[in-house]
Amino acid sequence: MLIALPLLLIPVVIYNIVVLSGMMDGSGVAAADALLRDPLFSIPMASGASWTVGVGDLILFLALILLFFELLKSTSSQKVAIVNHALSMILFVGCLVEFLLVKGFATSTFFLIVVMVMLDVLAGFIVTIISARKDLDFSGG
Repeated sequence: MLIALPLLLIPVVIYNIVVLSGMMDGSGVAAADALLRDPLFSIPMASGASWTVGVGDLILFLALILLFFELLKSTSSQKVAIVNHALSMILFVGCLVEFLLVKGFATSTFFLIVVMVMLDVLAGFIVTIISARKDLDFSGG
């Protein structure tokens, strides 16, 4: 049953932990935003510039990788895929509520995570509809 859980739940939970832990120390939204933007490390580039990577960047990177695997999972026609689509929709609604109503979640980082969850929901339903239509076409001929 764990296969039914949307993988994009992982970056959403990590984002929640980072932001809510930053807000718990009493500094508020500014501290949470600083946690996401402050560089963890930098990588020197061949051009001589330095690429700085923060916690928010790593969360987005993880979310992109997991979105790829979610899109692969959405091509499955097993019964567990329907449960995955429903749970992804619930995750999207929860993320959208957080983005619109909770301070600290109105950031570009979280917006991009919300968009990835929305794309997962749309891809899942579209792939399911197309595969169901193909099944109906083959059974009629």
